[in-house]
Amino acid sequence: MNMRYLQLKRWIGAPALLAALLAVAGCSLTPVYQTPDLGLPTAYKEAPLAPQDAGTWKTATPSEALSRGEWWTVFGDPALDDLENQAVAANQNVKAAAARLKESRGLQEAARAGFFPKLDAGFGPTREQVSPASLLEPDGTNVPQQTLWRAQATVSYEVDLFGRVSATAAASKDEADQSAALYRSVLLAVQADVAENYYKLRELDSEAAIYTQTVALRDQALQLVQRRFDDGDISELDLAQAKSELASAKADQVGVARLRAASEHSLAVLLGKTPAEFTMAPSPLKTVDVTVPAGLPSSLLERRPDIAAAERAMAAANERIGIARAAYFPSLNLTGAGGFESATLADLFKWSSRVFLLGPFAGTALTVPIFDGGARSGNLANARAKYDEQVANYRQQVLVAFEEVEDNLSNLRLLDDQIKQQDLAVVASERAEHLSQTQYTEGSVAYLDVIDSQRTVLDAQRASAQLAGAQMVSRVDLIRALGGGWDGSPAPKQDPAAAVPPVASR
Repeated sequence: MNMRYLQLKRWIGAPALLAALLAVAGCSLTPVYQTPDLGLPTAYKEAPLAPQDAGTWKTATPSEALSRGEWWTVFGDPALDDLENQAVAANQNVKAAAARLKESRGLQEAARAGFFPKLDAGFGPTREQVSPASLLEPDGTNVPQQTLWRAQATVSYEVDLFGRVSATAAASKDEADQSAALYRSVLLAVQADVAENYYKLRELDSEAAIYTQTVALRDQALQLVQRRFDDGDISELDLAQAKSELASAKADQVGVARLRAASEHSLAVLLGKTPAEFTMAPSPLKTVDVTVPAGLPSSLLERRPDIAAAERAMAAANERIGIARAAYFPSLNLTGAGGFESATLADLFKWSSRVFLLGPFAGTALTVPIFDGGARSGNLANARAKYDEQVANYRQQVLVAFEEVEDNLSNLRLLDDQIKQQDLAVVASERAEHLSQTQYTEGSVAYLDVIDSQRTVLDAQRASAQLAGAQMVSRVDLIRALGGGWDGSPAPKQDPAAAVPPVASR
């Protein structure tokens, strides 16, 4: 077989091989992605649907990007509105989540660069000596060393033969979407924490107001007991008991003030401030009757950003399987170069010094994997295991979401009944205290009976205030569990982190 035949075969066979490889470019090895069947119930256990609402339940579809809006405005509290706006603008966890979102988008942009050729430029001298055989000279021919100056541009491009590049870009996009959902999750958590801390603070203000009233009443009772003791109508035991009850009430009042201070400090941190920078004037809790629609559609759970993040993580893991599979197949990199080459710097940029390297021979690198000691099989097993992990995480997140909704629905339903009974207990205890005071003044009961009735009133009033606070917190928790409200209007097309001030760049 002569040299001419070999060269002809090379010129004919190489383009045919290249054409065959390009024909399979873009072939994806990523498994078909499907979200797992979760077997969701048709209704919440704690909020049975009325017959006319049965048609509002539907198969789950991703919709976490639907607008939740400023859900806290349903409570109609301007002070809370202002706090929420401050938290969105200055909370450090929100800023960190926004930075993570920018990180993931940067990685997505880097992954998308694989779709485009890479262009580089270089300039400089090289010292080299070529072999006689490369110049078709006989053995022993003396080929002198030479210095060559080069100024050239190189271009390289990986042909996406088996979908590695596209799968990498798709995985990066899924991970960026996951970061966007996690940003929304952090934002929702901060907004809910602000509302919960706010209502806890107001509930402690209510308790403080109860103690203020209790201290005033017990001080009046002590004065009455003191007069009776001075008149010789009662023993010193009653006087000592009255003083003890007044001191205990004052001590408990300080305890509530201590809890309020800690709650105020926690709220300051949520707003991105130091405790010294933030103060809220006391104001007793005012409950707001926010009625959640009885027939909540199942699509509300789809709007939870943590579920959306888990689903996107699952999709990204599925793409990683395709990347691991592609490692078993050949990779094709096309390269080329063009520029100027000269033995002297003065002649470098002459038109006669131009050189180029193109074509499917020297400019093509077809790499075929043969042996790697099990690295590819290990990577594929790892990718499949990570996908299984993300599937389990997704299922668990959905279960937790249903649990949280059910918990808060039952809390609100049972708290309504508990608050009604507690209100009756407050009225009855106040009546009992009034009767005991009257009977003590008449001398028909001991002062210990008065003390017991006073303690009962205080406990009943505190319990009533605490239940009212728990009811408002449960309403906030229910909205949090539903992904931030139940308004299903379309979300505006905007960057999820647009409301966050930019982080200072270096």
